[in-house]
Amino acid sequence: MSAEAEPLAIVEESNAEEKCERSTLRLIGWFSAGMALAALGIYLGYELRKGYKFNRRTPYDFFSGAGEQQTSEFGMGV
Repeated sequence: MSAEAEPLAIVEESNAEEKCERSTLRLIGWFSAGMALAALGIYLGYELRKGYKFNRRTPYDFFSGAGEQQTSEFGMGV
């Protein structure tokens, strides 16, 4: 009876380890997919916002670099 119980215990342990490994890999896979989806969402949101802001420019945005450049005299010892 004990001789039959030992192989059964070994088989049950290997099945339990296999299930544990499988569930761990499944968890890692779902986490990776979730992170990829979040990164894709952030990137698409950034691109959509950039396009939205670009399409709603004002005339002041076109000439924002025009005009006199103000020089700062702070820290020059003048």
